[in-house]
Amino acid sequence: MSLLDVPSYAPAPAHNTPSDASPEATSEVTNDQQLPDLVCFAHLHWDFVWQRPQHLLSRFAKQTRVFYVEEPCTHWGDKTMEPWLEIKDREEGKLKIVVVHLPEGMAEEAADQTQAAILDDYFKREKIQDFIAWYYSPMFLAKSRQFRPALTIYDCMDELANFKGAHPELRSREQELFRKAQLVFTGGQSLYEAKTKQHHSAHAFPSSIDKAHFGQARKAAADPADQAGIPHPRVGFFGVVDERLDIELLGQLAAARPDWQLVIIGPVVKIDPATLPKGDNIHYLGGKDYKELPDYLRGWDVATLLFADNESTKFISPTKTPEYLAAGRPVVSTPIRDVVRPYGELGLVHIAATAPEFEQAIEKALQDGADPAWLKRVDEYLDTISWDQTWQGMVDLMQAELKKAQA
Repeated sequence: MSLLDVPSYAPAPAHNTPSDASPEATSEVTNDQQLPDLVCFAHLHWDFVWQRPQHLLSRFAKQTRVFYVEEPCTHWGDKTMEPWLEIKDREEGKLKIVVVHLPEGMAEEAADQTQAAILDDYFKREKIQDFIAWYYSPMFLAKSRQFRPALTIYDCMDELANFKGAHPELRSREQELFRKAQLVFTGGQSLYEAKTKQHHSAHAFPSSIDKAHFGQARKAAADPADQAGIPHPRVGFFGVVDERLDIELLGQLAAARPDWQLVIIGPVVKIDPATLPKGDNIHYLGGKDYKELPDYLRGWDVATLLFADNESTKFISPTKTPEYLAAGRPVVSTPIRDVVRPYGELGLVHIAATAPEFEQAIEKALQDGADPAWLKRVDEYLDTISWDQTWQGMVDLMQAELKKAQA
């Protein structure tokens, strides 16, 4: 098989739980300038979770060609296969997932060089020339330095260098990306405050919301089968279950309040499932399709952000905060900076640092659901944010940069 052989592929699998998604992206570019092709280099698999990249790029795909370059797929156990390229259509064929397949045992530098060569050939074949390069991970520079994009964007949604298993060169690669990028977008206010010290044109675009989708949770409907038999009150969490989840707090809450049922939705990633606390009142329901999330939220009495206080959570801006609120669920969170500001300060979310405080906050939150004044304040705030607004704000900045380059 040659480097550019493209195999057949199956239809897109269901989107899993971890964050959020927008089934209908209706944004339109508001001026006469057309957008160039957009090539996104992402460490996140398109079909694994539906979150910030999918919200934004599905909107771009309605305006221009989008190529979503993922991390390579290594074929463990096969050291002799010839590298090859897989292309998968998404968004009615307007977005293409680009995945290089590699054999086991390639050294990192050789793997990067192979990917660079394959991508270079593919770009030439598809006539991808004056494009926008959109990076989610600086590590992709090693396989894309040969390109000369019309505009380079770094959408920094997390402080990846603080995550478990981060590459030792990630920080130095990020500095290189800062030098290349005309614009840096950040996934939250605290991340913006850190990155604006490192780049001359950083802009905060915090997590947003598909309000209509999650608002379905406010309408009566049947409980999902695997949740229907769980008693009330239910205290829920959905998202990726990884090193950011405070499993000690989860265990303490379950032990302190056996009358509360703790519902955890999401895949377990990067941590040993055996380390998760067990108990009759802890229910791990696994990953769920995005479309199902309102059905599960509808049956919760309180939604939580059970995040640990560690390096991986220092700059996070959880998208699930406005999603929980759009569902009409009272929320309790550990003191994550981008939850405290603005949600805690506005009195929309209860903030608690310790297990006893968290228990007390849940008691208070159980009263919020019946408070129309609280729900009114929630909706007034949610009316000020949307993924369409976020996308359009980014487009405006990008088009201004493209005009400058053409002047």
